[in-house]
Amino acid sequence: MIALAGATWREIRDRPLVLVPLGSTEQHGPHLPMETDTVIAESVTARTAALLPSDVVVAPALAYGASGEHQMFAGTSSIGSRALRELLVELVRSMTTWSGGIVLINAHGGNSRAVEGAVLQLVEEGRDVCWVPCAAAKGDAHAGRTETSLMMHLRPSSVRLGLAQPGNTTPIGRLIPALVRNGVAAASPNGVLGDPTGATADEGARCFEHMAQRIASLILDGARSANGMLIPASKAVR
Repeated sequence: MIALAGATWREIRDRPLVLVPLGSTEQHGPHLPMETDTVIAESVTARTAALLPSDVVVAPALAYGASGEHQMFAGTSSIGSRALRELLVELVRSMTTWSGGIVLINAHGGNSRAVEGAVLQLVEEGRDVCWVPCAAAKGDAHAGRTETSLMMHLRPSSVRLGLAQPGNTTPIGRLIPALVRNGVAAASPNGVLGDPTGATADEGARCFEHMAQRIASLILDGARSANGMLIPASKAVR
C-alpha cells in the first residue's frame, strides 16, 4: 500500500489502482465522535488495500460530506450533495490522468446520491471509476450497535460508552421518508438510529474484517452495476 499523502511523485508506479475513502463530519449521538464515518472509511480502505494482491494507492479521506439530515445537531459540518458531487467529479478527473482506476469507498449513507451521480457522470466521460459502500450485514443505521462496536475496535479512546443510549430503533427503510422530510432530530432527539447497548470491540473487529474482505473481493471479481456501484459479478445484468 502506498499512502498518497506521504508519497513523492516518483513513488507512484505506472497507472496504479487508487482507493478514496469518503466519510463525514457529523453528529453520532452523545457517545461517538464527529469523525466516526471518516475513521471507518479510512480504516476499511487501508485494510482493503492490504488484502489486494498488488500495491494500491490509498488517498487521504474526504472528511466532509452531505450531512444535511444531521444539521440540527451542533458540530455537524456538511458541504451538501451538489458540492460533494462536483468535488468528486473534479477529483476523479484529476486522478485519472495518472491512475489506472479509482474506487470510492463510502462510509456515510448521506453521501450516496452525490457519489452515484458523480460516478455515472464520470463513467459517461470514459473514466475508470466505481464506488462501494462500507456495509455491515444486518447493521443498524446510525450511532447504534454497529458503529459503536466498530469504533470500540478502531478508536476505543474516542467512545464515551457511559453516555451511550438507545435512539429510534425503527428499521431505516421505514424511517427514510421522515428523515428526508424532517431530518434526524425529528425522529431521534439524541441523534441515534439504533441501539448501542451491548456493543463490543470483538463484534466491531468481526464487522470491520467482513467489510474489508467484502470490498476487496468486489474489487477483484465484482462488476459495476447500473448506478456505478460494485456488485458481485453473478448479480450483474448480462
